[in-house]
Amino acid sequence: MTIEVKKVSKNIYEIPKTSGMKVPGIVYASKKLIEKMKQDKSLEQVMNVAHLPGIIDKSIGLADAHQGYGFPIGGVAAFDMDSGVISPGGVGYDINCSVRLLKTNLTKQDILKKQKEVADQLSRKIPSGVGRGSNFQISKDKFKKVLEKGVPFIVEEGYGKKEDYKHMEEEGCLKGADSSKVSKRAMKRGLGQLGTLGAGNHFLDVHYVDEIFDEKVANAFGLKKDQVTIMIHCGSRGFGHQVASDYIKAMENEYGFKDLPDRELINAPIKSKLGQDYYNAMACAVNFAFVNKQIITHWVREEMKYMFPDVKIDVVYDVCHNIAKFEEFEINGKMQKVCVHRKGATRSFGPGRKEIPLAYRKVGQPVFIPGSMGTPSYVLVGTKKSEELTWGSSVHGAGRKKSRNKAMKEMSGEEVKEMMKKKGIELRASGGYKLISQEAPYAYKDIEDVVDVVHDLDISKRVARLKPMVVCIG
Repeated sequence: MTIEVKKVSKNIYEIPKTSGMKVPGIVYASKKLIEKMKQDKSLEQVMNVAHLPGIIDKSIGLADAHQGYGFPIGGVAAFDMDSGVISPGGVGYDINCSVRLLKTNLTKQDILKKQKEVADQLSRKIPSGVGRGSNFQISKDKFKKVLEKGVPFIVEEGYGKKEDYKHMEEEGCLKGADSSKVSKRAMKRGLGQLGTLGAGNHFLDVHYVDEIFDEKVANAFGLKKDQVTIMIHCGSRGFGHQVASDYIKAMENEYGFKDLPDRELINAPIKSKLGQDYYNAMACAVNFAFVNKQIITHWVREEMKYMFPDVKIDVVYDVCHNIAKFEEFEINGKMQKVCVHRKGATRSFGPGRKEIPLAYRKVGQPVFIPGSMGTPSYVLVGTKKSEELTWGSSVHGAGRKKSRNKAMKEMSGEEVKEMMKKKGIELRASGGYKLISQEAPYAYKDIEDVVDVVHDLDISKRVARLKPMVVCIG
């Protein structure tokens, strides 16, 4: 399918409205990244999203966009609360797949002295891999409280401290969660998976701060050169997948998809009972993911304390990727509540927003862009400009450019392991090394290209670069 893409200005491209599109598509990317998007269906998906009822202003593709389910991964759209819809395809199956950054009082040299031990201990302690169950046990009643009350509840149970959730998006609990809207099958799948990384591109990395680009903001975030940080990337596991599956099927049965450009864009009106039920269940999966990372954080603290008795570990921030949320933006001179879908996208609010923790409110919200396995990750800060251009959103990573099957054909898992070793990185794959080439650096776009676009457009601004020393994956 040939899609017309017009250059508007540097790093901004438009897919003009055609028959059925209610708004144009806008893609924030370089020419190089646009050409990569033409190799899959991501631009077509940006166009398809523009057909949905109640969409406001534009359908957005970000610099890391690649083909996803319904929406592109790296897609953003906002919907009117009265006439708009909520779509599981605009959230994704791994609801609240997200990133948490921890800061420590350790230095790069501290880790280098015990690099193998750190890799071994963390990979042993944190369960990861396909279908891997957890060492964490919880009753059904308490599990429901996890889903409805999120991190504040699990902190009361002894897993962390209040300061942790004060430095998370939504303070670690998305309001509106109702466990009665979750199926028995989803509950069963979720019960044994809290405190697990999962597989695929989920990871736990130990980094050091390689470079500071903005001293003022870095100081506000508590980051300095050569400081050790720990990044956790995981989501809602089989629980979130089941919630998505259940409501996709329910929406298909209730509304059908004959009027949709793509059946994967199945949806329900926001105001409908089914739309509200999905939101209530989705919020449970969001809270599951927050708590999942909180339990992992607790175990990371225990293991690091064992190796470094004087270590101190604090949460910098925890940002959501796959989510639909009700947020307020200025539209035609008035503040208006809308339903923002972020699929493989990060919230990027600028200074002054009440949703940002008090400690960061003067500078803006932390934004994390993980690199591919073995490449640098970035800390950025949100901006006012993002609220004008992208509904307060930024990219969430480098963005895949090769399918997992193609990536595996280029290099074996053992070759990838050796490549990482030459870079001075200790790699641990609890599921074995056969599949790790799926996540090798060559399978992803260049993180520098993606960061350059959002920085140049002022969607989010560079603060610090992190380089990996230990990588633990499923």
